[in-house]
Amino acid sequence: MNNNQQQHSQTSNMMSISDKEFGQLRDLIQKRFGINLTDQKRSLLVGRLQKLMRQRNLATFSQYYQYLTDDKTEAALGELVDLISTNHTYFNREKDHFDYFYETALPTVVAKLQQENRKDLRIWCAGCSTGEEPYTLLMLMMEYFGNDYSSWNAGILATDISDRALTIARCGTYSADRIVQLPENLRRKYFAPAGDGEMAVIDKVKREATFRRFNLMNSSFPFKKPFQMIFCRNVMIYFDQPTREALVSRYHQFTEPEGYLFIGHSETLGRNQTRYKYLTPALYQKGGS
Repeated sequence: MNNNQQQHSQTSNMMSISDKEFGQLRDLIQKRFGINLTDQKRSLLVGRLQKLMRQRNLATFSQYYQYLTDDKTEAALGELVDLISTNHTYFNREKDHFDYFYETALPTVVAKLQQENRKDLRIWCAGCSTGEEPYTLLMLMMEYFGNDYSSWNAGILATDISDRALTIARCGTYSADRIVQLPENLRRKYFAPAGDGEMAVIDKVKREATFRRFNLMNSSFPFKKPFQMIFCRNVMIYFDQPTREALVSRYHQFTEPEGYLFIGHSETLGRNQTRYKYLTPALYQKGGS
């Protein structure tokens, strides 16, 4: 079969979706997950859902929508978000954030906590994907504190809406090309060979990460205490402006005075936001108490 025949076969096998059906799914996805699907994502949605629909013997997208809304366990919604969310990441992505964390943010926060005679370091990775970000932060924290790490109530809370991504994160095993951007000393010290060209995060690091499924669209957050740092990088790019603003407001509520918010380099909070002080691209700080 030549390329033209292959493309024709793939096109003819593509399920069709009506304007009404696309609108129903788009509105449900926006309401439940904050993800804003434009008309340009229509064929992407169909392409990612049709295999699942055939497995479930669902002939139309109306039937699939009914299947989603009838499922009180929300397992079907979990399948949906796993299929439409993008989990492309790797260790040390947007390296300057990790440099700033190690050289500036962490020492500043630690000094403030010591002044207040506290040792509870609270960091949240919101939208942690497959775990590369929280594990990198933990390695840098262990490097910074050295033997004193165990005297701190540290660790990291890492949340994501995708069960598939969280399963990979908890396993902590990655192909060698995913860790190549890390400094060599971190690769040597915090990974062990896992066979088939893969590397596993060592248990000492894995124990310090708490992975939880959490939907950032929840109207209120369940945390008892605020965080000194929140990382929400390359998550809000999928949200529309009102959704971003509401989420940033909730983040601000759960950021300690002088705490930090890290977002992705392709994202911005907008010129009109006044809750956080702009520091450098994709990095903000809450004002003092």
